[in-house]
Amino acid sequence: MSADLLKGKAAVVTGGGRGIGRGHCLHLAAAGAQVVVNDLDVEEAKKVVAEIEKAGGHAIANAANIGTRAGCDELIAECVKTFSGIDIMVNNAGNFRDKSFLKMTEDEFTDVWRVHVMGTFHCAQAAARVMQERGGGGSIINTTSAAHMGNFGQTNYAAAKGAIASMTYTWAIELAKYGIRVNSISPAGTTRMSATFKAAGGVESKAPFMDPALNGPMVVFLASDEANYITGQVFGTGADRVALLEQPRYGTTMLKPGGWSLDDIRAHFKNQLGNRLEPFGLDKAPYRYYDGVRRQGSLS
Repeated sequence: MSADLLKGKAAVVTGGGRGIGRGHCLHLAAAGAQVVVNDLDVEEAKKVVAEIEKAGGHAIANAANIGTRAGCDELIAECVKTFSGIDIMVNNAGNFRDKSFLKMTEDEFTDVWRVHVMGTFHCAQAAARVMQERGGGGSIINTTSAAHMGNFGQTNYAAAKGAIASMTYTWAIELAKYGIRVNSISPAGTTRMSATFKAAGGVESKAPFMDPALNGPMVVFLASDEANYITGQVFGTGADRVALLEQPRYGTTMLKPGGWSLDDIRAHFKNQLGNRLEPFGLDKAPYRYYDGVRRQGSLS
């Protein structure tokens, strides 16, 4: 029974008061997990707890600030104190400070980095230390985004999500010997943060409504013992899809014994690699700069 899939397990969800995080909390609880609903807006977290309790589940609200090391330690400690351990760590909390690259301030960059990257790092590390000490393994589920492929006005957010994907691969390697699995989801859903999306060139994009709670089932599956063979992966979730993101890898390669001189590169690059340049950016349009990267008016 799916209601017993996570029975006896304790879970923490950051940013669990609204949107995608709320959906994670509800689905985890419905599968039998005891849930710490973390959100700076504790009143929203309490509403989610009330929903869980009304359905017969167990949850508590927590307002720790995961943008600080102390807040992350406090959050994991409360889970251990209340539910006698931690088995599932879902790093979902995030913020946004969208601005084009030339206009972005250091504070706008570091505010996003502090919450997404450092919050994920500190929460995961605190949770993994408990999991390691107790010897029962566990599941860490991070949140990345297709924005890490590149997205207009989101240098800070895209960099953070790329860092989270890279941390996921690394932690999966390091923590496997403790029975701890580490995966990421790249969720789709209509939330306050999704309203900031811009397509190529900074054009506003109005996507159809997508239920943010539809990401929750994959989180439950990844947290369960049925997924004990899955680690180091990134999945696109939500809407109608569950997609496996391809891992970064080297592609077409030029080889020359003894190495490449500048003259060799100039002579062979265009025909060997230059005609295969990768499209980039969230919309993955065909590569569009073969005629040169040229200034366009006064755009910044």
